[in-house]
Amino acid sequence: MVTREFLPQSSMDTPRFAGIPTFMRLPHLAIDEAEEVEIGLVGVPWDGGTTNRAGARHGPRQLRDLSTMIRMLNQATGIRPFHLARCADLGDAPVNPADVTDALARITAFYEKMRAKGIVPLTAGGDHLIALPVLRGLVGDSGPVAMIHFDAHTDFYDSYFGGFRFTHGTPFRRAAEEGLLDTSRVVQIGIRGTAYDGEDVEWARAHGVRIVMIEELMDRGPEEVMTEARAIVGDRPCYVSFDIDAIDPSQAPGTGTPEIGGIGTHEAQRMIRRLQGLRLIGADLVEVSPPFDPSGMTAWVGVNLMFELLCVLADSVARHRAA
Repeated sequence: MVTREFLPQSSMDTPRFAGIPTFMRLPHLAIDEAEEVEIGLVGVPWDGGTTNRAGARHGPRQLRDLSTMIRMLNQATGIRPFHLARCADLGDAPVNPADVTDALARITAFYEKMRAKGIVPLTAGGDHLIALPVLRGLVGDSGPVAMIHFDAHTDFYDSYFGGFRFTHGTPFRRAAEEGLLDTSRVVQIGIRGTAYDGEDVEWARAHGVRIVMIEELMDRGPEEVMTEARAIVGDRPCYVSFDIDAIDPSQAPGTGTPEIGGIGTHEAQRMIRRLQGLRLIGADLVEVSPPFDPSGMTAWVGVNLMFELLCVLADSVARHRAA
């Protein structure tokens, strides 16, 4: 049962603009004192894998600030995530802005601690390379997991700049090679835009990844696509990764690699809601870059999608607890 100390601070008691901001106004706990926590909201303020427009390192701070507007109830689904699972802001994973290898190791170690405590992570990035150490820490040697991935880009490239293998365009190629992902149960939704050479798509498809290009999504609609995605994932443990550039830049311009012709915010909400009932082990929302959107609208979109992710994660945690 969720006790009062794990519920967000109410704006009926304290104004949203007052106090120290935490994700969704939840209590802040250090990882070493999070024994009762079931879902940990974590920031990873790092963009050392960015290849063009940096700034996602500032994403978690702005996402926290904008998340003070989030309330208790999802009116569309009826889910009250903070009543279903004990949630807390576990702060930021340690990072190293000057060394990619060390940063990945630090992030991995943080998520290994979460895994050891049985905490399901909801992560705010950071650029998309952070998904690799998150998966390393979360999956460990327990075997590959399924993934549903919303993005404008596959992030299945092999390397950049003459052989550099760790950028925000390569995390899932590395994750597949390391046995963290079961590529036959990976679904990517919203892929679009110009491409370097198509090698990423060819490699992914050759290894069983189901790629739903944006044109197919628009033709078939969110419900039909998500029905197929659910069938592909089945009852396997599933990670969810949401790059904010999946959203059309008219609604989320603050990101490093925007692509026109993207998913609308309502479509995104509907697709995330269709994750309910899957065996979810964690999720992330990445690539919010505040310097490219001083208005904060991109972060506002991001935290609302984080809330939708939190709802399906909390439902999954509650079902697992009751099983």
